[in-house]
Amino acid sequence: MQLKEIHRPIEQELLEVEQLLRQSLKTSRHKSILGIGDYLLGTLGKKLRPSLVILSSKAILSHQPQATSHQLIKIATAIELIHVASLIHDDVIDSADLRHHKPSINAKWGQDVSIALGDYLYSIAFELISDCGNSDILRCISSATKSMCEGELLQVCERDNPDLLKERYFLIVKKKTAALFAASCQAGAILVNQNRIIQGALKNYGLNFGIAFQIMDDYLDLIGETEDLGKTPGADFRMGELTLPVLNLLAQGKDRNRILSLIREQNNPEAFRELRQSFINSEADLKTKDDVSHYIQKAKESLNNLENSSFKQGLFALTDYVADRIDIRE
Repeated sequence: MQLKEIHRPIEQELLEVEQLLRQSLKTSRHKSILGIGDYLLGTLGKKLRPSLVILSSKAILSHQPQATSHQLIKIATAIELIHVASLIHDDVIDSADLRHHKPSINAKWGQDVSIALGDYLYSIAFELISDCGNSDILRCISSATKSMCEGELLQVCERDNPDLLKERYFLIVKKKTAALFAASCQAGAILVNQNRIIQGALKNYGLNFGIAFQIMDDYLDLIGETEDLGKTPGADFRMGELTLPVLNLLAQGKDRNRILSLIREQNNPEAFRELRQSFINSEADLKTKDDVSHYIQKAKESLNNLENSSFKQGLFALTDYVADRIDIRE
């Protein structure tokens, strides 16, 4: 299923998020900042996290008359701004030139602007959250943002570590990626004053969705193509970051020394191509797909206690969207 179809039940809300994003990036009186903001608006991605905020909130109250609150739109917008800010900083750390088929902010304006812009977006995001006046939501999203930063630090510190354990990989993924997905779902539940059991279920859905999403992203970074990804593949390889696909390849034991030798040749495109082909020809390919399937199933099971609705089906469909990207859904 295409994202456009999944988003249909919440297309009006996503339009309002888009409008608030534009409004938020046009508050400055300085032309230079406005110009960067305009460029940034043209590079935004799939809005998965705002979708999760909205779908989670509406799935809980699916059989009650609903008027979308301004608070819901502000929270969804804030979470998207936090995500975009983290990507801008990631592109500095990874020296990435492309993002969503366009030159990254880092490539176009350099590190100084990228770092300052990311900080600026964080400040706008937390201003929107504070406007909602809900300390539980503020605590939820602040905690997730702290986890993201900690996960990024851990990932950088573990670079060039051939002995990285899978447990460490999953810790990094939970903090760096899954935490914000989890907070997106939990914040949507908190907003409608849902009990902690349902909050926990949606948080767990987001956490497992986020883990599956990151494994999928790491998989595509190894075997994908620029025209499909919108960015140059092999970023993890070039930065010396061992991801689950490579860890699965190493775990097989076959040609381990050769694989380790390739990993050390971070600036050698031929080494990356050989590593990619070794992965494709191995059982590690299927194992990585199985890992994604496992977390997708866990995400779906987290929703068992929610009443059926188009919004709950939207949450299911988003997990299938992740599976479809690497062709594993049955």
